[in-house]
Amino acid sequence: MSLATITEQPVITTDRFMLRPPRLSDIGLLDLYAGDARVARMTTWIPHPLPPGACEAMVARAQAPKRVEDIWVMDGTPEGASELMGVISLERMDARQSEISYWVAPPFWNTGLASDAVRALVEANPLRCATLFASVFQDNAASARVLVNCGFDYIGDAEAHSVARGATVPTWTYLRKLG
Repeated sequence: MSLATITEQPVITTDRFMLRPPRLSDIGLLDLYAGDARVARMTTWIPHPLPPGACEAMVARAQAPKRVEDIWVMDGTPEGASELMGVISLERMDARQSEISYWVAPPFWNTGLASDAVRALVEANPLRCATLFASVFQDNAASARVLVNCGFDYIGDAEAHSVARGATVPTWTYLRKLG
């Protein structure tokens, strides 16, 4: 894995894909995949139906110099795959603590992509975090397996609001210490 820097946010390269900041040319695929109800229902923040301009706003947030969240797209073009296969982010919580979240586009489900992306981001540790947190909805066992396979430990149950579901949903919370 190697790191290169684009606008103060690293590009993380793996054997399968690169994690890079989102750009305006990603909006079409972001609209397509984030607009899928199956994707939106497993996130806290993606509404369904996806309103016009939502993905443009996400790209603008990702490019803001004073952002509180670094967002990367999973880009497979270096290996001949799709330009956008999913999204992964680190939201700053406190000194040296961040929350990791991710989603994978349905055509790439069950390919190990989420595990590879989480592993790559953990190994790169671009924010120099001591601790990463993650939470997944309890009806998303596949995402929970990704976290466990990437060295996260279950620390308890909680709940979070899902915009797409319009409801508070039970979650599992995970933690990973990083040195």
